[in-house]
Amino acid sequence: MTVLIIGGGFAGCEAAAYLAKNGADVTLYEMKPARYSAAHSSEDLCELVCSNSFKAQRVSSASGLLKAEMLRLDSLTVRCALETSVPAGGALAVDRNKFSALVTRRIGEYNNITVKREELRFIPDGFDAVIVAAGPLCSDGLAYTIRGVCGEDFLSFFDAAAPVVTADSVDMDRAFAQSRYDRGDADDYVNCPLDREEYELFYRELINAEQAQLHEFDRHIYEGCMPVEIMARRGPDTIRFGPMKPVGLTDPRTGRRPWANLQLRKENREGTMYNLVGFQTNLKFGEQKRVFSLIPALHDAEFVRYGVMHRNTFLDAPRVLTAAQSVRGRPGLFFAGQITGVEGYMESAASGITAGINCLRYLKGQEALLFPETTLLGAFQRYVSSGGTADYQPMGASFGLLPPLPERIKNKQERYESLARRSLAALDETIRR
Repeated sequence: MTVLIIGGGFAGCEAAAYLAKNGADVTLYEMKPARYSAAHSSEDLCELVCSNSFKAQRVSSASGLLKAEMLRLDSLTVRCALETSVPAGGALAVDRNKFSALVTRRIGEYNNITVKREELRFIPDGFDAVIVAAGPLCSDGLAYTIRGVCGEDFLSFFDAAAPVVTADSVDMDRAFAQSRYDRGDADDYVNCPLDREEYELFYRELINAEQAQLHEFDRHIYEGCMPVEIMARRGPDTIRFGPMKPVGLTDPRTGRRPWANLQLRKENREGTMYNLVGFQTNLKFGEQKRVFSLIPALHDAEFVRYGVMHRNTFLDAPRVLTAAQSVRGRPGLFFAGQITGVEGYMESAASGITAGINCLRYLKGQEALLFPETTLLGAFQRYVSSGGTADYQPMGASFGLLPPLPERIKNKQERYESLARRSLAALDETIRR
């Protein structure tokens, strides 16, 4: 059984690990370091581009439930994330460099995985099955090939990443450590409060700041990673109820909730760098320094990475893919990851697991495995194959993907806990079979 996997991101690495554990010979193509996308800079596999957080850990959250489901299937990336985690309240955040290095090392430990560091512009013959997990930043050459395979149902949008500052450049006399609602350890997040006057000055400068030019692609922006300056233009309170919401926090200098607040989250385990939570941006670098330094705690901030905006591409999957994530009419050709229209690191990794499972079943002449619709794994399989409309959009983990409970539970937390219990019970039953 020989399998070609194109792309060494979350989906590609998960698919490769699953197939290798089950006896397949895998050739994994990763174009770095021969060629880098506009958003990548590390040679390692599974490089994190945007946030270093994999969202909430508690199973009563959709993102936490997804990770719990993935652990049931021995997920490579979740286990590596747990080994390289950094404090982040109730979230699972990682030291991005250690995480990617660990995944790269684990993939290299498989004798039946051959990693080739070169760009593929086409899908070669000679393999029993192929998984395209090139990610939303696939090269133009490969994108052209995929368009030829899948037809014109191929879309694109832009994604944005947040800046990173050094920890010792944050003015802690104007900041305070606290997790929202005191969840997790007190120093997981550093808060940068603003009073009303400070916020209004920051807001005016933000909406009038100069953005970097976008070239060669269209300008459809995905809501889930909206640049903060574009979000702010929707109204003066939009970001104050979004990435700068002050709820659950108390400024020790005043004893009151701030008018607005920017949270900083540890970028590495040592806590020497922080990323600006929710501040994805496409402002010019000089403008980022000028405008974000108007936040009092960041008046002398040292930026070690500025925010960037880059193209993402994804299939109109419901028109192209089956629930097994294979191309309609080509059962040996699979797609996995964000290119299918799932949104998020763990969502991409989960897609890689399900593609790996069904690729193996295809190679063995077995029927495709569809996870129960009451699990997030199953919900995503159904979303990418039948959840589309005329405007199919990427989707992250959400309890809204799951069918409702037979009984009505008014308390939201209790309802989510019941959904999680139902999901894991159904998944356990599927695994036992």
